[in-house]
Amino acid sequence: MCDACVMNAVKERMLSRRDFFRTSAAVGAAAVVGIAAAPPAMAAGHGAVVDMTHKLSPDFPTFFGVPGISMEQQFNFAEHGLNLMNLTVNEHTATHIDAPLHFSADGASVDEIPVSDLVIPLCVVDIAARAAENPDAQVTPEDLRAWIAANGDIPDKACIAMYSGWASKSGDAAAYVGNDDADVKHFPGFHIEATQMLLEETTAAAIAVDTLSLDHGPSADFATHYAWLPGGRYGIENLAGLDQVPASGATLVVGAPNHTGGTGGPARIFAMV
Repeated sequence: MCDACVMNAVKERMLSRRDFFRTSAAVGAAAVVGIAAAPPAMAAGHGAVVDMTHKLSPDFPTFFGVPGISMEQQFNFAEHGLNLMNLTVNEHTATHIDAPLHFSADGASVDEIPVSDLVIPLCVVDIAARAAENPDAQVTPEDLRAWIAANGDIPDKACIAMYSGWASKSGDAAAYVGNDDADVKHFPGFHIEATQMLLEETTAAAIAVDTLSLDHGPSADFATHYAWLPGGRYGIENLAGLDQVPASGATLVVGAPNHTGGTGGPARIFAMV
């Protein structure tokens, strides 16, 4: 066979392989869309991506006042030709997920949260002005009704996030935890009546806060945790960036951890706006 014939035969084979992979990719994409179709209320397109995650660091304030992560270098590049750290991490530190199992005997663990509940519409309820005057402020049913009046019904499978402005305090543990009053903490959260309203009147998949806890700081009974999580929904704590997203229309992408039997864990979370 002549050299030109050989070259043409090779080109034809390459083109046919490219066509095959293009067709396969299109079919695969269609199959994925069919399996995990986005809820209709989510952003149809986006022009920006906003990071909603605090860095996971031993310096980030924690509920119990001890570092939430420690890092030990097992290998370094100079000696071993690679860098590798061993991590010891508290599941509930920095920006993280509360799985149903966190406050229930047999709820879903973090690896069992459906993927379809991790890419969801974001609804931001702004109580920052009230929180600036009262660190124990809470999201109330009135706040939720005001949000609905301004933005329409809460979308299916949404995440309802409290914006209190607390993320700006994260560099100061005393201000973020607010425990200068003996052992009582002071930071905003969800009132149990708002939590019950969301449970009874919406299909919301998650609630989120920009503070240490779904319940406000002075809570002694963790009423919102005990109501929300056993209902099969999940929570997000220490969310960042809520001042950079609109009250409605953004899509939240929750990079939840996937360790078997986990009660939660640090997550990389961002919003498509």
